[in-house]
Amino acid sequence: MSLTPDIRWIDTPEALDAACAEVADAAVIALDTEFFREKTFHPVPALIQFSAGGPAWLVDPLAVECTDAFRRLLGEGPLKLLHASSEDLEVLAHWADGPVAPLVDTQIAQSLLGEDAAMGYQRLVQYWTGETLPKDETRSDWLVRPLSDSQCLYAALDVVFLLKVWECQREALERLGRMAWLEEDCGELVAQALRSNETDGQWYRRHRQLWRLSPRQTEAYRLLTTWREGEARRRNLPRGWLVSDRVLFGIAERMPENRFLLAEVDEIKPSLIKRDGDTLLAMVKQAKQVEESSLPPVLSSPMEPAFKRRLKALKRVVNEVAERLGLAPEVLLRRRDLEALVAADLEGESLPLPTGWRGDLLSTGLATALSEVNAE
Repeated sequence: MSLTPDIRWIDTPEALDAACAEVADAAVIALDTEFFREKTFHPVPALIQFSAGGPAWLVDPLAVECTDAFRRLLGEGPLKLLHASSEDLEVLAHWADGPVAPLVDTQIAQSLLGEDAAMGYQRLVQYWTGETLPKDETRSDWLVRPLSDSQCLYAALDVVFLLKVWECQREALERLGRMAWLEEDCGELVAQALRSNETDGQWYRRHRQLWRLSPRQTEAYRLLTTWREGEARRRNLPRGWLVSDRVLFGIAERMPENRFLLAEVDEIKPSLIKRDGDTLLAMVKQAKQVEESSLPPVLSSPMEPAFKRRLKALKRVVNEVAERLGLAPEVLLRRRDLEALVAADLEGESLPLPTGWRGDLLSTGLATALSEVNAE
């Protein structure tokens, strides 16, 4: 394939609609974005790239808003190819105000072929085509105008090779009978891209030390992180600029009753206390008033021998299946999911066993492993 593709610049609605008409009947479209988000919660779109095998179209979102034609192209019709798409989906959702579907993420596709579960784009292209792509503009400032020839080439190459890569991946996945796995995983990716208040309310579960908190402290941390997610989005600030997880966790640990006690939390900034102190204290107070029956359960410590035994048994099941399939264990099940299974078993709750193709491969073995440990 050529390292000097036909590049077309788009900076008017008419040009964007014309490009959409040209690729509307394509079976597959490769997509990518360049963006900036160091000072904002929402990514600032700097460039949208797409190709259906002909020209590489470079859309300037600083000059043109998303049109209905491009919005339809994203949400209907051709299969869209992206690589490591989570942030790109966020950029496109913010700019186009709509979903991207149907979708294939070529990084996920590669992980289901038994390769590096997080293979980068340049390495992926080299793996399937033998071509070495330039890396000069990896950390480029994509908000400057005009973009240099080197930037435009780099951006175009980000999409033109995806089509060839996907052709090779699809053949390999079909040969292994894993296309349904990819469709399921990419469908879940599209669903996750549609953020909601429910997603905000689950942020607290990401903290690795959550087990150190009491149920009431956990409820406070849940309220605090849910508030932070909504406020960061509303104010369009990075989460850490508003308030970090570390500070919110410290507030939950101390459960302060007034501003003087709030000020004793490690790393808390006076500006945060001045601006949002009353709100933070109100959430702590709310957590203190929640009925015992409505609080989150006591979480098991991962340091306890009982926890470690169960986690080891579950890892053994996952590792055996992963080895048989030639996959990385984390592609089958993340450590967080294994820990959730252990916690549920120790607390006598229903096991959150995997579903879909992972459930078919793992659920029976995981449940059996826990039963055997409990019988010891």
